[in-house]
This record gives sequence, structure tokens and C-alpha cells, in this order.
Amino acid sequence: MTEFDAVLLSYDEPMANSLHARLQRTLGGTVKRLHGVHGMRRAYRLCAEVVDREQFFLADGDFAIDPGFAPAAVEPLGEGASMRVWRATNPVTGLSYGYGGLKLIRRSALREMGEAVDVLAALPGRIEFVQETAGITRFNQSPFHAWKAGFRECAMLSRGSEYGMADDDTSRRLKAWTVIHSGEFATYAAAGAREGIAFAREAARDPEQFDHLNDPSWLRERFTAAHGDQAVSG
Repeated sequence: MTEFDAVLLSYDEPMANSLHARLQRTLGGTVKRLHGVHGMRRAYRLCAEVVDREQFFLADGDFAIDPGFAPAAVEPLGEGASMRVWRATNPVTGLSYGYGGLKLIRRSALREMGEAVDVLAALPGRIEFVQETAGITRFNQSPFHAWKAGFRECAMLSRGSEYGMADDDTSRRLKAWTVIHSGEFATYAAAGAREGIAFAREAARDPEQFDHLNDPSWLRERFTAAHGDQAVSG
């Protein structure tokens, strides 16, 4: 058995406290918490400074881990691998893939991270994708959070996957996001998806615009302008 540190990285997710407790129960021991850091790239880099071990589990603040996940069975990353990603189920589309999934990551890789819109795609070294689903990414905790998830993910998918995803996978995921499903706040997720696709088309003429996808203040302002103040709370 190999023991790893663990960090929950949260910003403003309404369920972050309960999901942190759930993560601790499942992984065992203390799961550290980094909260409210502005700037996604900066937040991920700071995760490397709060752990004591080179390899650690990293979960986003909306990740609900499967209680059956077995951390004791997890093998360390091999030479040349910077991150391993387990799948998460999207509660709106029903698809399971790497989006929002649990990660095993190297502290040294975060410290050497390059520049990319999809921040963790800029890690040096190989990224491993596991077929096992480790939980649910509960992004649909409020109208704003559901919209933001759809907007960011579909803007990045439309821009082009920085992981080298096949075109048919991209098309399937984009279509699933834009259809209105029956999940909680699903209409906002679908609206965000459609608006994210439109944003990607506009930003194609000025690629620096994609940096806004990692700016929480800009995202809130865009959401409020389109959907009103009453939908921001949560």
C-alpha cells in the first residue's frame, strides 16, 4: 500500500464543505483544503506547496467521490507520468469521462506547469486516463455554477482539446452539453454550453480572449449580463 497526500481545491462551490468531508471519509486521514484563490493556474500551483509528498490526490471543490473508491489499491505514477485522471460522471449529460475527475498528480509537475487554457494540460510529462469512474462532478449546485461549467467546457472543446481528443468524441460531448436534460439546473448548463460555443467562435479571431475562461470575476459578469442578478446566488 502506498499512501498519498490529498487536496480539495475549492473556490466558491456551495457544497465544498460537505464534499471535503466525504473525500476525507473515503480516502482516510486528512485531506488538505485550498480555498478561494483567485486565478486557476495560481491555485493549482499553490496545491504543490501545501502537500508533503511528491504524489498526491487532487480533487476539485465540486467533486463527489464514490464511497467505494479504494485508495489503497492505487499504484504510484510511473516514471515519465505527471498525472493520472479518473473519470467522473457528468450529472446533467450522464457521460463519464475525465472532466472534473479525481487526479493523482506530481508536485514537481505543478511547479513546472506551462501555459494552457485547460490549465492541467500544460503539465510536463505523460498524462494517464483511467477507465474507472471515481465519482460525480457536482457542478450543478446553483444556476451560475451549472452555467459556468457548460460555458467553460464547451468553449474549450470548441477551441480544440489540448489533450489531443478525437473529433468524434468532441462532437459527442458538445452535443450532449447543449441538449436540455432533466438534471438540477440543467437549463443553465445547456445555456452556458451554447454561449460557450458562440464565445469560442468569437475568440478564434483573438485567442487571448480564451484567458477569460480562468477568470471567475469575468465569468460571473458574463453570466449576470445574460441571465440576471437573481440567478447568481447559490
